[in-house]
Amino acid sequence: MRKEYDFSNAKRAKDVPHLAKLQSENTKGKTRITTYLDNDVVEWLKARGEAENKGYQTVLNELLRKQLVPEKPIAEVLRQVIREELKNAA
Repeated sequence: MRKEYDFSNAKRAKDVPHLAKLQSENTKGKTRITTYLDNDVVEWLKARGEAENKGYQTVLNELLRKQLVPEKPIAEVLRQVIREELKNAA
């Protein structure tokens, strides 16, 4: 590795097409990350994505989003189950 580098001819990211595209993607509310997943998990995500005509990363994002905000609070689900059981017991 050099002690000093000459950046006098360097271009800004916005002036390099593929870097500009990456920067514009960040303004859409998404962040590029690198992560390691087990092979079987990736295979499952890809299979599910193919079945739904989506990319595996989209499937992963949707699954994670559901965990952030459950569709129904657990108390509401419990109430519904209890009501159904009471109705069936009568």
